[in-house]
Amino acid sequence: MNVSLAVWLITVAALCVLVGADFLIGRKPHDVSVKEAGIWTVVWIVLACLFGLGLLVFAGGKPTGEFFAGYITEKSLSVDNLFVFVLIMGKFAVPSQYQQRVLMVGVLIALVLRAVFIAAGAAIISTFSWVFYLFGAFLVWTAYKLVQDARAGDHGGAENAEYEENKLLKMVENRFGVADRYHGSRLWIRQNGKRVMTPMLVVMLAIGSTDVLFALDSIPAIYGLTVDPFIVFTANAFALMGLRQLYFLIGGLLKKLVHLSYGLSIILGFIGIKLFLHALHESGVHVPEIGIPVSLGFIVLVLAVATFTSLRAAKRKELAEAAATA
Repeated sequence: MNVSLAVWLITVAALCVLVGADFLIGRKPHDVSVKEAGIWTVVWIVLACLFGLGLLVFAGGKPTGEFFAGYITEKSLSVDNLFVFVLIMGKFAVPSQYQQRVLMVGVLIALVLRAVFIAAGAAIISTFSWVFYLFGAFLVWTAYKLVQDARAGDHGGAENAEYEENKLLKMVENRFGVADRYHGSRLWIRQNGKRVMTPMLVVMLAIGSTDVLFALDSIPAIYGLTVDPFIVFTANAFALMGLRQLYFLIGGLLKKLVHLSYGLSIILGFIGIKLFLHALHESGVHVPEIGIPVSLGFIVLVLAVATFTSLRAAKRKELAEAAATA
């Protein structure tokens, strides 16, 4: 899809307006209710659907299908990432009324860094078509690792998981120093005559930098569905911008989605195979390619099955525990 510079600028400006409105609405620290989170989750989903319909009107069915396939994939991957966000919030003991501010800024950091990743990916793909082989192999390997991690979780790994700060975050903490407690929503304070970071800034950086690690599999995954940088960027943007509200909406349900990792591993493996087939086709080998309608249907079906079996398994576990304590 040929997107002019004017369309790019208008799209980015519109997204900035939406982010600004979201920031103004949630600027006052408060505990986010399930009702508030639910309303805004629906708002972001509706906005994504409206954008997809706009693509249908002005660009046709193929870009629209690519956008929705990418959006659903990125959204499902981000749901799995929420579990790590829960660990980060617990690790830094973030007061409940400040959690939405932390997520908002953390997601903004992630969005900017992902834009850099997307631009780099587009440049690499346009220059080296063989990179699809690497992306495909990486996604298949990631799918395998997800299954291994899920099996470890089934044996108690998830319950005992802890967040470990990455080296970059530790380096920043050592360089600037960290205050011993939260100071409202302030990011910097003066302590003993020295300007130091507050835990609020540290946890924001933790959220943003951790999401960059998640982007290592999500960016190749969406490039397996479309090579259009405009669709890749907008699908990522809409998936990320509703992440804060989704955190508060389904935070309590995350432990019940016990089969989500298995579902995501199947999706990533499927996209990895799709990338291999595309790479072979680009190399002149006559192999069938997997179309967007098939990809979109497969992704939705896998997520639906994973969600259904997860909730069913969680219900059985609750009944078994209740019977054991009776």
